[in-house]
Amino acid sequence: MRDLLIGIDSGTQSTKVLVVDARSGKALGSAAETYDLISGLPPGAKEQHPDTWRKATSNCIKKAIKGARANASDVRAIGISGQQHGFVPLDKAGKVIRPAKLWCDTSTAKECEQIMSKLGGPAKTIAATGNAILPGFTASKILWLKKHEPKNFKRLATVLLPHDYLNYWLTGEAVMEYGDASGTALLDVRKRQWCTAAVKAIDPGLASKLPNLISSDQPAGKLSKKAAAELGLPTDVIVSAGGGDNMMGAIGTGNTAPGIVTASFGTSGTIYACSGKPIVDPLGEIAAFCDSTNQWLPLLCTMNVTVATEMVRKQFGWSHEQFTRAASKVSAGSDGLSLLPYLEGERTPNVPDGTGVYFGVNNRTFTPGHFARAAMEGVTLGMNYGLRRMAQLGVNPKQIRATGGGAQSKLWRQIMADVFSAQVVTLKVSEGAAYGGALQALWCWRLQKGEKIAIKEITDRFVTLNHRETTEPDKENVKTYRELQAIQDDVSKSLRGAFSRHRRLVTK
Repeated sequence: MRDLLIGIDSGTQSTKVLVVDARSGKALGSAAETYDLISGLPPGAKEQHPDTWRKATSNCIKKAIKGARANASDVRAIGISGQQHGFVPLDKAGKVIRPAKLWCDTSTAKECEQIMSKLGGPAKTIAATGNAILPGFTASKILWLKKHEPKNFKRLATVLLPHDYLNYWLTGEAVMEYGDASGTALLDVRKRQWCTAAVKAIDPGLASKLPNLISSDQPAGKLSKKAAAELGLPTDVIVSAGGGDNMMGAIGTGNTAPGIVTASFGTSGTIYACSGKPIVDPLGEIAAFCDSTNQWLPLLCTMNVTVATEMVRKQFGWSHEQFTRAASKVSAGSDGLSLLPYLEGERTPNVPDGTGVYFGVNNRTFTPGHFARAAMEGVTLGMNYGLRRMAQLGVNPKQIRATGGGAQSKLWRQIMADVFSAQVVTLKVSEGAAYGGALQALWCWRLQKGEKIAIKEITDRFVTLNHRETTEPDKENVKTYRELQAIQDDVSKSLRGAFSRHRRLVTK
C-alpha cells in the first residue's frame, strides 16, 4: 500500500495533474489537457466557462492515476492550484450563472475607478485593504456584473474563485483561503478579514455572498459521494485549502521562508517572495497578498510573457527550437530593438489600455531573429520593472527560482539572469503549481492525522534544485540590459496617453 497525493494546476490554457508519492515526494504520473478562451468577445474581455476546468480536471486525474499505475484507494489528499482572480458566480442552487471573467480581463477599468473613488481614492483604498483595485482583480468584475448584467447579479448567491469552484465541485463546500482571497482586493490582508468598506462599495448585500474564510492548513473538506464516484476515488480523500497558482507555485518551488524569490514565466509573468509580515506598496504596483502557508506573498504580475513569444513564433511558422535558434543568433540587447509587451493591456505597470509596441525598428533590426529575441527580452524587462519596485520595498534577491514554460529555455534563462542581475536556478519538478498543490495536500493530511509539522519542513525535504541548469549573469550583458530597461521605461511612460486614445478608436 502506498500513500499518494494529487496536485492539480488549473490554468488559463491548460490543466495539469501530478500523482505524487507522499513518502518520497516523487512524481509518479502526470497528465495535461489544453483548452481555449471563449472566442468572439469584445476587446479586453477574457472569459472561460468553469465547466471547462471541471471536465479537464476529471479527465486528467483519471489519466494521471492510470499513468502512475496506482490504485485509486491509495490516494490520501488532493490540493488544487487555480488561476487567480477569476470571478465564478453561483446561484442559490450552486449552479454557475455565466462564464467566469478571468485575471487577464481588462474590460473593468471603469469599475476599478468607481470602487476606489467610493473608498476615497487609491491611497485610502491601499490603506484599507493593502492593495489597489486593479482590472485583473476580482472586485471590479463583481461590480461589472451588477452594472452590465443586473439580472444575473440578482441571481448571485455565492462568489467563488476558480480554485474555490473546483474545491466546491469536489467537496460541496464553498470556502476561500486567505491567499487566493487576497487577490480579490476585498480582503484586508493585514487582518485576514473581508474589508467591509470595500465590499459595501460594490453592493451592501455582497457580504452575505462571500464564502467563509479558512486558513491555508485547513481542509476545504472531503470528497463528496458524487465527486468520488465520478473520479473513482474513496470518499475519505481530503481536499486541502488549495490556493492561487502563484501561492501554490511558491510552495512547489520551496518559497516558504523569507529570502527566496520565484519567477514564473508562463502565459503571464509573476515574481513573488515569502514574507513573515505584510509588505504593502503605497504606490499599489506590488500586490500585498497573503500566501497559502499562512504568511504573506508580495507579488508582481505582468500579463504578457509567453503570449508575446508565442505570437512571434507562430507568425514565422517556427517550432520552439527554430524560434530559439533564430533568437540566439542575435546579440544581447537585440541591437536596440525593444518590445513593449502590453499586447492587450498590462497590470504592472498598470496600463489597462496598452498595446504592443516594437521600438527601434530599422534596416538592421527588421529581421525575424531580432523580433524573436526582442520579444524574450521585452517581457523579461517588463517583469524586471516590478522586481526593481520590490527591491525598493526591501526584497533583494540573489537567487531567482524560475518556473513555467520560459524556464525550460537555456537562452531565456541566460536573459533572465542578465536582466535580473541574479543567479537563476530551476527545480527538478518543473510543474511548480501542481507540485505545490500536492505538497500542501501532504501538509494538510499530516496535520489532520495529528502530526505537528511546518510546511517548510516538507518543502525543504522534497523541493530540490536542478543544478545542471544554474545560470549566472554576464556582467557585460547586465550593463546592456540596464540601458535597454531605461529605454523601455521611457517609451512606456511617453505612450500612456496614446494608449487611451487608441483604445477609444478601436472600440468605436
